[in-house]
Amino acid sequence: MGFSSYKKSVENGDKVILYFSPSHIAPLKINLGQTLQTAYGAIKHGDLIGKNYGTKINCPKGWIYLLHPTSELWTQAVPHRTQILYSTDISMIVFQLELTAGSVVVEAGTGSGSLSHAIIRSVMPTGHLFTFEFHKDRFEKAGQEFVEHGLSDNVTITHRDVCNDGFQLNHVADAVFLDLPSPWSCIESAKQAIKLQGGRICSFSPCIEQVSQTCATLTEKGFQDIKILECLLRKFHVKHTGLPKASLGELTELEKMQKVKIDRKKPIEMGTNDDMVETGESVAKKPCLENTNNSGKNNKDKKKGQDCYEFVTASPVQDMQGHTGFLTFATLYGQ
Repeated sequence: MGFSSYKKSVENGDKVILYFSPSHIAPLKINLGQTLQTAYGAIKHGDLIGKNYGTKINCPKGWIYLLHPTSELWTQAVPHRTQILYSTDISMIVFQLELTAGSVVVEAGTGSGSLSHAIIRSVMPTGHLFTFEFHKDRFEKAGQEFVEHGLSDNVTITHRDVCNDGFQLNHVADAVFLDLPSPWSCIESAKQAIKLQGGRICSFSPCIEQVSQTCATLTEKGFQDIKILECLLRKFHVKHTGLPKASLGELTELEKMQKVKIDRKKPIEMGTNDDMVETGESVAKKPCLENTNNSGKNNKDKKKGQDCYEFVTASPVQDMQGHTGFLTFATLYGQ
């Protein structure tokens, strides 16, 4: 069982994703004989074995869904050992670094492994990720997760402080990603790691001062096409809205007979109520809407008989969780 392949049903020892609600998604390793206590009641691991992925599981106080793990779901369920990157940033990073199957990527630092899983999935089956983490405990836990998730063939994790010791790689990478407090300190080492024919680099920084210094170093080291992006997550509520059709009325026979020819040499004199409008070569009175100034009750009665246009609208959520961050991209055109 692994993130690299799919299968139909759950087996003992699998890592599964339990979906409780959009804001509550949790990973679970299936161990026969164990029981998971949840807000919806106790769930026996043995009851999940043999179930198809995507199945709705009834619990004593509700229900959950049994999902197959993917890198996107792992981003939502991963235990946070550090602040992680979410799918909004991850999708832009993978796109801008031009990652494809067979790409070789260097990452610093590994952190909770959210981005690492997405990179591995993007470069499989023949690509490889070299990821570096200076914190020993995070290094060990991330390495263990790579093995449990069946990704060990496509990733090499190293315990090293790349800001001081560098990557120690010579021209092997198509792309480099930096998530460090001082990314400018290892840009020279990143340049050494990028292939001779060139490649892309990305740096994630939470404040613009770090971005400024990183851009200056990138320019100094020969990187070009420097671009800075800020990814902001915005959710929208989508709903159907009805709007009554405008009832402009129709000209009566008398009004049609009262149309007069326009003398184009003379300006049209408009009344104080703007009761004349230009229509082609004639002038006609504006049709009046009955009951336009009546009470709200009469307006409501009138709307009942009107047809409505129905359309879809979306409004942003007022209160939304997220974090500020800047993605700096640059290209090295050969060495």
